[in-house]
Amino acid sequence: MNELYLLAISALSLGFIHTLLGPDHYLPFIVISKARNWSTAKTMRITFVSGIGHVGSSVLIGMIGIALGSSLSKLEGIETFRGELVGWLLFAFGLAYTFFGIYKYMTSSHHAHLPAFLMPKNVRENHHLPTNEEDAEKVNITPWIIFLIFVFGPCEVLIPLLIFPAYSHSAGGMALISSLFAVATITTMMTIVFLGHKGVSRINFKKQERYVHLLAGVVILISGAGMVFLGW
Repeated sequence: MNELYLLAISALSLGFIHTLLGPDHYLPFIVISKARNWSTAKTMRITFVSGIGHVGSSVLIGMIGIALGSSLSKLEGIETFRGELVGWLLFAFGLAYTFFGIYKYMTSSHHAHLPAFLMPKNVRENHHLPTNEEDAEKVNITPWIIFLIFVFGPCEVLIPLLIFPAYSHSAGGMALISSLFAVATITTMMTIVFLGHKGVSRINFKKQERYVHLLAGVVILISGAGMVFLGW
């Protein structure tokens, strides 16, 4: 019982710390919500669902691995691979969104006042793309991309926490540790995203509106680059 109690405290602590120290857990939601003009409710909903996918995938892998008798080193190796993969996915998403930001800048009203024959061909052809938020949401796959990236994202610190209750044949202990870790991780994610969302919503980007998607892409790109090249 004392060991399970210590594991429970560790699960809560590590869930909080690993989320707080990983800017990839919250920066994408903050900058994309500003760029896409998401409401607070929508931002929180997407963050929550992505957090469930993030923790749930690691729990599933851990429990399947333990059921199959996989060693701790093998499970940690799988999580390490997933960490490298999600770093590249986030980097690629940031790069793609940066190019999207450049495209949005080029197709902004600032350039739309040019004579048609001086505008790039792709700008002329796409001049009637959706302009209001409701229409844009019909073709917006960004929340799904973020969700899938988080599903691939590992929770490396969770696997070792599941080993002791597994060896003790305690399914309830594994469920408790997983639940506490999930609560700590998702609560920390949502708290930081909420504060960040409220903070950036107070910043007036009206004069720099053409740059907001580009800025979001660069922030995500830097976050992904940090994971890939600096091991964040």
